[in-house]
Amino acid sequence: MEMMKKFKVECLEDSVLMPAIAQPGDNKEKTEISIHKMRSFELKTKSPSGKTIRKTKSLSAQFLINIDELISNMAGSFHETGSIVSRASSNELGFFSFTGSSLPADDAMRLQNQNHKDGAIGQSSPLDEEDPDSGSWRKIQIEPTLPICLKFEDVKYKIEVKGEKNCAEKCILHGISGSVHPGEVLALMGPSGGGKTTLLNLLSGRVKINSGTITYNDQPYTKLLKQRIGFVLQDDIVFPHLTVKETLTYAALLRLPNTLSKEQKKERAMNVLSELGLERCQNTIIGGAFVRGISGGERKRVCIGNEILLNPSLLFLDEPTSGLDSTTALRIVQMLHNIAEAGKTVVTTIHQPSSRLFRKFDKLILLGKGSSLYFGKASEAMLYFSSIGCAPLIAMNPAEFLIDLANGNIKDKSVPSELEDKFLPGSQKFEIEDKRPSHIDVHEYLVGAFELRVTNMEKTKPLKPMMIEGDPEMQGLSNSREWGATWWEQFSILFRRGLKERRHEYLSGVRITQVISTAIIVGLLWWHSDASNPKQLQDQAGLLFFISVFWAFFPLFTAIFTFPQERAMLAKERSVDMYKLSAYFIARNISDLPLDLILPVLFLLIVYFMVGLHTSFAAFSLTLLTIFLSIIAAQGLGLTIGAAFMDVKKATTLASIIVMTFMLSGGFFIQNVPSFMSWVRYISFNYHTYRLLLKIQYSCSGSGSGSGFSCKSAFIKGQKLGWGGAEVGAMLVMIIGYRMLAYLFLRRMKLRTMI
Repeated sequence: MEMMKKFKVECLEDSVLMPAIAQPGDNKEKTEISIHKMRSFELKTKSPSGKTIRKTKSLSAQFLINIDELISNMAGSFHETGSIVSRASSNELGFFSFTGSSLPADDAMRLQNQNHKDGAIGQSSPLDEEDPDSGSWRKIQIEPTLPICLKFEDVKYKIEVKGEKNCAEKCILHGISGSVHPGEVLALMGPSGGGKTTLLNLLSGRVKINSGTITYNDQPYTKLLKQRIGFVLQDDIVFPHLTVKETLTYAALLRLPNTLSKEQKKERAMNVLSELGLERCQNTIIGGAFVRGISGGERKRVCIGNEILLNPSLLFLDEPTSGLDSTTALRIVQMLHNIAEAGKTVVTTIHQPSSRLFRKFDKLILLGKGSSLYFGKASEAMLYFSSIGCAPLIAMNPAEFLIDLANGNIKDKSVPSELEDKFLPGSQKFEIEDKRPSHIDVHEYLVGAFELRVTNMEKTKPLKPMMIEGDPEMQGLSNSREWGATWWEQFSILFRRGLKERRHEYLSGVRITQVISTAIIVGLLWWHSDASNPKQLQDQAGLLFFISVFWAFFPLFTAIFTFPQERAMLAKERSVDMYKLSAYFIARNISDLPLDLILPVLFLLIVYFMVGLHTSFAAFSLTLLTIFLSIIAAQGLGLTIGAAFMDVKKATTLASIIVMTFMLSGGFFIQNVPSFMSWVRYISFNYHTYRLLLKIQYSCSGSGSGSGFSCKSAFIKGQKLGWGGAEVGAMLVMIIGYRMLAYLFLRRMKLRTMI
């Protein structure tokens, strides 16, 4: 046995000069570097279970062999021993199989050409300095990570499918079981519609399970655990006009606990930015569908950075490599591997990874139609399916092979003897085209084979919480930790973020051109108009009515898009309790005020003096204030409609009807409204804005220009203009009332928009 512990894997290639690496246990002030003629060198580390692992590094091959496991299995059958050697040699090859058999270790070493550099698990080595993708991740760990073991048993999930006549239940997951330790990466793999994302949502606590158990260090899910979980969505939900640095900084200021100062939070954000390799693009805007910004891989790393800011114990990712090229996807998965090595538990869904990506995963769950087809070490998946008679007949990417099996496709694969005996040629269950079992038959066989394997295996012992004994601070960390910013800090941060993000929208070239062009056209049409006779007075009143309509229509339809467009971002940030809804809502409204005032001032400066309205500072200021009230009231209505429907088409349809009704009842087209419809004008901000503008320009009071004909004309007298208090009061009520309704609609939408 002692001789077997000295087992060593040696490379068969020509030897080259290589400096020997001192063992981690050597306590020498100066490391003596001796040059040996050797191809490989050894690094010792520990597995999550505490067993010693001997890691042999080579320029051409990398092996990870658990010596204790090897010794224990050597006493078994030759098949079991061969499986260990084959598993060790295939880590680099990605399990390329030929005619259903695994390559010997020596042949595998000769075929391997990639120079892969991977430091010892949980400790840095000189190799880490050479690999730009590797990192110790200690800079971003201001506090120690709480190790969490995730275990789930017999997880089932059903949903109700509404039909035309009745509702039926559809089972999405059929009794999925598995576990993952800190330091491991668990991949949920399967075809589209197989239940990967549903299982990920269940494990992360975003969706409640119907049946089964999910435990975290043998404890059920609680709200306190929510602080320890990071979840990266498949879609990159970020603000397109913020830079990478601003995005991470705002997230740090909002999410990190109050125990850290503002400078420490910013430093944490910069450390994460550095560890993710985003220094080069830190001052570049993120961009989006219509805005050019950073690349897709960089955008995905920003989303991951948003989650690891909190130093989570559990990190869930939904299709992190979706839409990325193979090289960028490999960099992302390597980064996840490094994150796991820092003591975190990583669970990710993956659709169809390359062979290089596949070997980065520690554990694998293969799902097909909601059923578990395999759970175990990713490096042993091919051996398992070969043992049940499903082996590739040609050289094949292991991930493609597994996805084909999950889809029930056994083309270019061996057919299990049990399946051939059950489905004889000529049977109705046998396909005529290629004389092979159907997809359903293959799926049923794979599910049955895995269930038989689970039944025959010894029941594993319950996972023990991996807590650090004797460290009360670590044990009570989840209960004593304070998270988030105060309400005022949330408001301040969201206000600044809103100004930076929406200034591009409000002050875009298209919008400015639209307002200036409209102002010039209006000024030319009403060029130096005079209110000295009834006809010209009527024309000028038409101008004032147009202004009231334009500055109601324009902001209303802009505000309608606010919440539907920000719905995904609001749901994402609110799901992790980044801020209170009230802080977001008030900051969102107040940050719009300075932006809303710029274009009306520009419009009025052009129109007011081109038309020749009353040229006094008081009249100009009151006119601008009236337009400003109209804009805020119209925005409130737009926010309410958008929050009520959260659908742009439905919201714009209703808004068109409301705007038309308010315009017709605004007091210009019709004076004598039937009594049963007179209430409409009192809720119309067009009506109140129009009356205020008439009073400012033509009232006989000192504030207006109404001297001579205009204030004594029948048209002005027919309007029965008062002192304007009722109109201002009505506008203020609408400004506050519409926004209260919008807030209530957002509160109602909270639960529906979280997932």
